Amino acid sequence: MSSPFPLRPQGDLDLGHVITTAGIDLDAVIAVRHTYNADGLAGPQDLTPEKVLTYTRRQGFRKFPAQPPEHWLVFVTDGGLRSRFFGTYENRGEVQAERTDTFRCFDLHPSDLLASLRNRLVIEWSRDAVNWVKTGTTAAQFRLLEIADPAEVPFPGFDKVVIDFPTLVDVIESSRYRSWQTALASVQGIYLIADSRTGKHYVGKADGAERVLGRWSAYARTGHGGNVALADLIGVDPGHGNDFRFSILRVFGPDTPKADVDAAEDHYKRALMTREFGYNRN
Repeated sequence: MSSPFPLRPQGDLDLGHVITTAGIDLDAVIAVRHTYNADGLAGPQDLTPEKVLTYTRRQGFRKFPAQPPEHWLVFVTDGGLRSRFFGTYENRGEVQAERTDTFRCFDLHPSDLLASLRNRLVIEWSRDAVNWVKTGTTAAQFRLLEIADPAEVPFPGFDKVVIDFPTLVDVIESSRYRSWQTALASVQGIYLIADSRTGKHYVGKADGAERVLGRWSAYARTGHGGNVALADLIGVDPGHGNDFRFSILRVFGPDTPKADVDAAEDHYKRALMTREFGYNRN
């Protein structure tokens, strides 16, 4: 979707480019900026989902729109005019029963809109920073200062890995999972795929130079990793792979003989009966 906001002469991007690229109508948006004060959010320690929601949903009559739109983009001061994106709320209307002489309360719900930019997107608020709420059209002109790298996800340990298929793809492709990639590339192992739709299991191995990272990369690319039974499932229903859950049963050092890895794989197939009741064909 093309944006109605041309790039600034120096090539800078505006918040409008982010909003319109996401397919959001500017008339359906307001931007709200919170600063720290003793009567509301006292400091960064108060930036919890619960406290921000409670603070945001309660608004006065002055300066705030009489009929605020559906999407509220919430920012928090990040020093000076810098404002960091906290998240989006869906407004489902005023809660009339909670209205007072000085405040209105709105039925707000956390939204996944622009979720990938939470705590990463930083804009420059207008210099009339005292005005903490802006229409989508006005906020669209705010200069985009930064989109930071996502926070790295720490590796939890081999015995704590349980991930769904979309997360597996992120583990293989995203720099956020660098520590996971390093760990999984260092070991051979026996892994389990559990089908949350059917309850059936598949036991597999990653041996030799392939290691666990290499073997799981094949699943990220194809959804089935070349396994016959899993390929049959995905051939009938391409979305079935999203029901797979990946975990690690046992790891081995890179120099462990192939025969030891094979023996462990056979043990888990027998123990979990995945030949009789699961997806193992051999």
